Amino acid sequence: MDWDYLRYIHALAIGGTLARAGDILGVHQTTVLRRLDQMEEALGVQFFERSRDGLQLTPVGETAFREAQRLTVEMDNLERKLVGQDSAPVGKVRLAAEDAMMAPLLSPILSDLVREFPDIELEVLTDNDVANLSHREADLTLRPENKPQATLEGERVAAVESAVYGSAQYCRRHRNMDVENHPEGCVWIIPDETFSHLATGRWYRKHLKNVSSVIRCNSLQSMHALAIAGAGLAVLPCYLGESARELRRLSEPLDGESVDLWLHVNHDTQQMARVRIVMEYLVERLQSLQPLIEPGHPA
Repeated sequence: MDWDYLRYIHALAIGGTLARAGDILGVHQTTVLRRLDQMEEALGVQFFERSRDGLQLTPVGETAFREAQRLTVEMDNLERKLVGQDSAPVGKVRLAAEDAMMAPLLSPILSDLVREFPDIELEVLTDNDVANLSHREADLTLRPENKPQATLEGERVAAVESAVYGSAQYCRRHRNMDVENHPEGCVWIIPDETFSHLATGRWYRKHLKNVSSVIRCNSLQSMHALAIAGAGLAVLPCYLGESARELRRLSEPLDGESVDLWLHVNHDTQQMARVRIVMEYLVERLQSLQPLIEPGHPA
């Protein structure tokens, strides 16, 4: 028996006429009549008594109608169940970000996230090289960039500011240093050529071209650790510098050297409920950290 038969029997019994059954089903009444004739001929039974007043169920029709009602309720329940599962945050979500963002920004947020949504299986991918993150198989990618590709979808979180930082220990040893006018008198911890994506590269080229005492690093984490240890001064994202009690900010945020922080979503998985929920959660929590990311931004 064609399952579609029960749908027509249900509409005919509820409507009572071919025209009203057609309205229920969204088809013309001639289609309903043709379908009713096909059903009765194919099964060799009569579901309805036909008269000028409309349609009346036969005993066979009543049996079919009861089954049709039961299946309608079950299908409605199944639809609600499926929709409910789709909207529930269950399953794996892969997040890619720079290593340096984990401790000061993401770690406490992700800790709260997995407590609030225990059925989400979070997979975190980190890399020193921001360029590699766009090639990862991630659902969400947190990365600093001022001009994201037009094909990428996501939300801008904040503008990452950078400033000059030094440890209290280094500052005590060099009480007379003049960071702004005589930077060549200081030891500088600077990124190597793998950090060409950093907006602060322009500042280095302009202000540190005569500096000879440098330590080159291939990661922000290394620069951060060396600055805390008192090895020298470093230009760091403010979210790194402000979060370290051992460091002092020795300059205002560098003018014109900020870079936008974006949370991009994978086009293939952006409609998944768990991905949408994690994205909304991260954006809201990260934006609440703007005073750390953008010093001087009103809380």
